[in-house]
Amino acid sequence: MKHPRLLKWLFYLNLTIVGFLVGYKLYLNLDRSEYNSVHTEQLRTLQSRLGSRDEFRFAVVGNINNSVGIFEKRIIPTLNQSGVDFMVSAGNAVSGGGEDKYRALHGTLSHLQIPYLLTFGEQEHEDFGSFRFYEHFGPYFYNFKLGHSQFIFLDSTGKTPWRWQIEWLKGLLNDAPPGPVFLFLGHPVYPVEHDLLFKRKDQYLQDAAFRDALLGLIHQHDVSAVFSANLPLYSEQTHQNTRFITTGGGGGLVLNDDISFYHYVNVAVSGRDVEITLERLEVGQHPLLSTLESLWFFIYSLFYVGYVNFILLVSAFTVIAIKLYQRIVVGRDYYPDFDLDPTPWQDTPLRVAMFTNNYLPFIGGVPLSIERLRRGLLALGNAVLVVAPRYRRQEPEESGVVRVHSLLTLGVRGEFRLPNIFLKRIRRAVREFGPDLIHVHHPIWMGSLGLWLARRLDIPSVYTYHTRLEHYAHFVPLPGALFRNLISHGLIKRFANRCSGVIVPTNSAEDYLRMIGVKTPIFVQPTGIDYERFQTVENETLERLRRQYSLAGKRVLISVSRLSTEKNIDFLLDAVARLKNQTVTPFHLLMIGDGHERHRLQQRIEQEALSEYVTLVGAVAPEDMPTYYRLGDLFVFASKSETQGMVILEAMAASLPVVAVRSSGIDDVVREDENGYKTPDNLEVWCQRVTLLLEDEVHRQRLSERAQSFAQQYSTDAFAHNVRGIYSWLMAAHHQQKNQSRW
Repeated sequence: MKHPRLLKWLFYLNLTIVGFLVGYKLYLNLDRSEYNSVHTEQLRTLQSRLGSRDEFRFAVVGNINNSVGIFEKRIIPTLNQSGVDFMVSAGNAVSGGGEDKYRALHGTLSHLQIPYLLTFGEQEHEDFGSFRFYEHFGPYFYNFKLGHSQFIFLDSTGKTPWRWQIEWLKGLLNDAPPGPVFLFLGHPVYPVEHDLLFKRKDQYLQDAAFRDALLGLIHQHDVSAVFSANLPLYSEQTHQNTRFITTGGGGGLVLNDDISFYHYVNVAVSGRDVEITLERLEVGQHPLLSTLESLWFFIYSLFYVGYVNFILLVSAFTVIAIKLYQRIVVGRDYYPDFDLDPTPWQDTPLRVAMFTNNYLPFIGGVPLSIERLRRGLLALGNAVLVVAPRYRRQEPEESGVVRVHSLLTLGVRGEFRLPNIFLKRIRRAVREFGPDLIHVHHPIWMGSLGLWLARRLDIPSVYTYHTRLEHYAHFVPLPGALFRNLISHGLIKRFANRCSGVIVPTNSAEDYLRMIGVKTPIFVQPTGIDYERFQTVENETLERLRRQYSLAGKRVLISVSRLSTEKNIDFLLDAVARLKNQTVTPFHLLMIGDGHERHRLQQRIEQEALSEYVTLVGAVAPEDMPTYYRLGDLFVFASKSETQGMVILEAMAASLPVVAVRSSGIDDVVREDENGYKTPDNLEVWCQRVTLLLEDEVHRQRLSERAQSFAQQYSTDAFAHNVRGIYSWLMAAHHQQKNQSRW
């Protein structure tokens, strides 16, 4: 595709225009300080000009429909020169009840050099327009007198109860002066005698009781004329000395035939005499082109806010057209580029900047994964800069780490921090480091800063999908279901699609990202473990810990997890409560980890008399973890928020078979009846598997050996080497894209 950058800028320009104009329309809806009670002004002007005269002329126009091409450009200049004293809209002066429609109408009517009054019609009422009509113009039904003539306006929309209006109308007609009476209501009372192209019952006054009561008063008091709109035609009928006139030619769609055409009605009053004249507007339609011309006037009249709606529509259509062009016309290759050559970057040391929302000394899967990758990359000769939050217990001097003060700390023990990403020194440190690539480890906050810097520096960005964000709804000040089911997935999708590539630890994580719509290249690369560290421990330390936790003669269950809601720790406690009555084998669960739920969980352990079976060990330094794993006979896990479950691989490296609740991060590493078991989120099934391994020593030993063999495949060196290969591929893809986008 030629000039993709031009098309991109055109798309965003039009998107900006659409956003601006939509904002402008919202502003129109919020700002109502410009005009109110217009009818009061108009009546004051009318009374001052005509006084008590019995001779005057007025025009009646129906279905203006915010028309610019017909009403504003053709009818208003004609009325200004015709000598009529005022104008009345018989209904549907607006094309809808929105604020922009009312303001557009007010702007159009400002071109009139005579007073005007409006009937509350169907389109004035729709889209919550009734309150706007009341505020901007006045009541829905009202009346005024000129000399011996009476003008009465009714509400036929159903907004005002008809019985109330009928009682009010009775009083007016009983006290009416001996002169003409003109009645205005938006819906025609009698069906017109013409066949309509689009005929609907609701175009007429629907309530039969209202219609009968109204006609009874009209004929009883010899009302001179009843004016209505709501139909795109002109019709005049006489019933019992009253003329019923339907006028709908002030704008909008007409058929330009003998029935439906643009027009207004000229009414001349002289004492008790009334002369009503149809004034047809000649628009010059050729008979063969009348339908096309009427359609053009209809489309033209749609632009009732002039250039604003015109630009809005054009920009919106342009945005849609560009998107359709990109979807339909532009070819897409969904396979990787097999011709891409990453060789130039494979043997060249890279400078990598990493951005993370948590890091050591905070203990967790993400900080440990980052640290292992950092060490592995350094061992391969690369340079690494980590941008991370500041902690109280961190090393006083750290090479290659930029620490950032936090704006906010979340969690009882400060598990989650919001670093001050707005500090200039972060950007300055990154620029001085001069990265070739930026690696982000979270889709929010620090991750957003890293992605922004990558774009500013015009270098590739890669995101490692560590965490199932939907399971952290309890930390977010939003409705839980809204965050879990919508916001979390949309946030990850948007962030991942803005990166050059995404690294996931398992195939199931890749499936998830593809399912939510991530199009970015995805690389499956499990996090490495330091396998050798788990092979040798000091027996003296093991014995000391066994005595400390009173483990003699017991099978030891190990679980490593942050004590947080998303880790499903209550499931483990429920299981322990069941297991103590289900197995004859003595056992004890060591729960390693800390978090904001620790106090509540400890209270539950004591209240349910589980202290003999469960110990909350607290946080353990990473270098001491091999010893704690070696205390165990079996590793148990219930978390469903993992993308990989790195602690499971560590447990396997320490020869522990695993029983875990099946989830996205578990499914790929736990092999059924080979290195452990993965169960549904079902206590009975889970406890059956644990009981089997507690009581069957031979079976447990067989799974133990296979677990250790399986974990040997995931070394830190291989992990760093593979990620370095991903970097090289992204560097090659980025440079190829830059070359293709040059003019």
